[in-house]
Amino acid sequence: MSTLVSILIPALNEEANVRTAYDRVRTVFDGLDGYEMEVIFTDNHSDDRTFDILSEMSAADERVRVIRFSRNVGYQKSVLTAYRAARGACAIQLDCDMQDPPELIPQMLDQWRQGYHVVYGVRKSLPDGPVVAAARRAFYALIDLISNDDLPRNAGEFRLTDRRILDELRQIDDQSPYVRGLISGMGFSQIGFDYDRQARTAGESKFPFKAMLSLAIDGLINHSLLPLRLASMISLFVGLSTFLLMIGYIVGKFVFGADWPAGFATTTILLLLSMTLNAMFLGIMGEYIGRIFLQSKGLGRPLIESELNGGHTPPDHTRWSPDRARIEAAE
Repeated sequence: MSTLVSILIPALNEEANVRTAYDRVRTVFDGLDGYEMEVIFTDNHSDDRTFDILSEMSAADERVRVIRFSRNVGYQKSVLTAYRAARGACAIQLDCDMQDPPELIPQMLDQWRQGYHVVYGVRKSLPDGPVVAAARRAFYALIDLISNDDLPRNAGEFRLTDRRILDELRQIDDQSPYVRGLISGMGFSQIGFDYDRQARTAGESKFPFKAMLSLAIDGLINHSLLPLRLASMISLFVGLSTFLLMIGYIVGKFVFGADWPAGFATTTILLLLSMTLNAMFLGIMGEYIGRIFLQSKGLGRPLIESELNGGHTPPDHTRWSPDRARIEAAE
């Protein structure tokens, strides 16, 4: 009996890439014995011919499943929906632009067969410019430093995830998910492998600086309380410094008879500084409170406009997985 593997490919205005992505994945599985595939494309409400091409592909091959959202729900929600829809014994996430080569899938499956629940790619090199590449690596280092979870450095979205974790992801209701962190934070047995990230096959990146900044903020806030603690520590430091300055002023004025100048400029600077600190800390707290609000109201859940070749059917738990293999071996 063949083992089903779900290939998850998010797409937004990728009319030049979706067919190439499908062809390369199909070629890989044509050369794999004992495996069959399903390819789940999540179309983030593209406004080009992406959905039309996906519709043609799904009509020609029932293994191609398409989920089209009623609007652009963002990359993370799109990816999480794909994970929840996966039916396979494991799922592998790929970018539609093929910067993460599908030809590495056999290597990932081999490591999964050894018992690892997550197999993720670690980028040795990036095709981005030196500034963007340095910013990415700095972000990975920062989030690894401050996070309460063990997040691997320089690991992107190219990963294999076992059925056990897929079942856990189906239970998560997060209105501002950071999927990479969710999977890493679950633990289990995880292993990375080095690879060189390639250039896009066609089209332009759908991740401008604004989107990368938003993703960075989600990663930092979803996996660390350090911003709140940092705000508290700075507030305490500024308060203590102000108190000591006040004591020094009183002692100098009444004990040593110092004749202090009027100090209009100093007073103005201190007032502006305190207002700036207050605004900054309120902004940090607002980020957390905003996420609590969205979570409590249940806003922003992805609405699906169209589904091709099957909906969110329950997964087949009888298929091979590392946990099941260990149980059967013990029996």
